[in-house]
Amino acid sequence: MTPPQLPIVLALGTTQTLAWASSYYLPAILADPIGRDLGVSSNWIFAAFSASLVISALLGPRVGRQIDLVGGRSVLSLSNVTLAAGLALLGLSYSIPVLVIAWLLLGVGMGAGLYDAAFGALGRIYGDAARRSITGITLLAGFASTVGWPLTALGLETIGWRNTCFAWAAAHILIGLPLNFFMLPAVKGAKAAVATAVKPHIAIDRTMILLAFAFAAAWTVTGAMAAHLPRILEAAGATTLQAVAAGALIGPAQVAARVFEASFLSRYHPLVSTRLACLTHPIGAAIVGLVGGPAASAFAVFHGTGNGILTIARGTLPLAIFGPQNYGYRLGIIGAPARMAQAAAPLAFGLLIDLMGSRVLMVSSALSLSALLALFLLKKSPPPPRDMLDG
Repeated sequence: MTPPQLPIVLALGTTQTLAWASSYYLPAILADPIGRDLGVSSNWIFAAFSASLVISALLGPRVGRQIDLVGGRSVLSLSNVTLAAGLALLGLSYSIPVLVIAWLLLGVGMGAGLYDAAFGALGRIYGDAARRSITGITLLAGFASTVGWPLTALGLETIGWRNTCFAWAAAHILIGLPLNFFMLPAVKGAKAAVATAVKPHIAIDRTMILLAFAFAAAWTVTGAMAAHLPRILEAAGATTLQAVAAGALIGPAQVAARVFEASFLSRYHPLVSTRLACLTHPIGAAIVGLVGGPAASAFAVFHGTGNGILTIARGTLPLAIFGPQNYGYRLGIIGAPARMAQAAAPLAFGLLIDLMGSRVLMVSSALSLSALLALFLLKKSPPPPRDMLDG
């Protein structure tokens, strides 16, 4: 019997919010104080963070394969333990080697505990009917930065960065681990499935390559804007206040877009909403190019809208095209280039901004439009395998 979606969506939405807030969104608040305490540049912290994203990308296919075999309960529960260990070690760091090990542990936890793993778990439970639940958890976890940044900043001010890391670690053990372990269903026959498992052959065909490219291009833009949006807007003529206010609109725009996707766009194939999402960033960039700094908020709304839908599409589009078989493994393969690109984007765009200023939005818009082109070359379902054609 398929379990009801609402309790699982609420549980996974909560654990995803916790996972994102305590890992991906952590350096934005803690990089500078950690660097000051250790006597190094904050660039060391961001370099370690980038390495953790690479680790998570490399682990993606293996994590997805494991979820296909045994379900998401054990994998996501283990991610809570791993993230807690990484955060605890980060809080105990007094040297660069320990800091790097802590972030590598966090990279393993992110690989096993962020969206791709959660999407794979939902695909394993609900199969083709997972689209609504995928949208549901992204709707809740869309508030990860809105919740995480203020809590991390509050912790920094009141108990210091080390105790803040310990507090996030405790949250994984006391909140995340019980929710993932007790709310996600166990998969019957998991041990037998692992014992008899044969690694599936997933052809890296035209459809897989186009999807991987589209998401890598889109996530390069996402990573770049997450790191540099205020700086880019100020280069375009916005005041610091306008740039900060614009940045605050991204989260609500993402959530509003996900509500729109769930209520209206869900009646269409995910290709439709994904193509629309690739257009919004270039439209916002064009408005900034024409109007300048005063249009900072409009740009943030357009960018946030597209980003909100693209997050859902990363789970729903492969499911709609390929179906639920080997879904987690396929997600890991498709998502690996996107995570790599996301890791490299902050540094690459930082260098480009030094050269181009706000004109770097031409580069990000070109990437978004290249993703759109790749999506237009896609079909709503892949061609049948050759052996089926021969039959």
